Amino acid sequence: MSSRCELCCREPVETTVHHLTPKELGGTFMPTADLCIPCHKQIHSLFTNQDIIRLHLTELQALRENERMAPFVRWIRKQPPSTIPRTRKSNHVRRS
Repeated sequence: MSSRCELCCREPVETTVHHLTPKELGGTFMPTADLCIPCHKQIHSLFTNQDIIRLHLTELQALRENERMAPFVRWIRKQPPSTIPRTRKSNHVRRS
């Protein structure tokens, strides 16, 4: 599906559905957001599902303002829609 990323606002980009509250933590029928692949991968490379809840990152604005996510969002906004950067999971996420 090609549309607009609700996090970085790039368009037209291929989007995936991100559960703002992780499904495994009760978010199956809760709000979702259409995110480009780089934004979606970046969230899950920086935060575990438990982190998303603990840090109150269940809303787009909270994700945009998070100190670890904000620099990425600022950077990806300037990239062409076709850009899909390589993503590495943080050590924190890899250990979880």
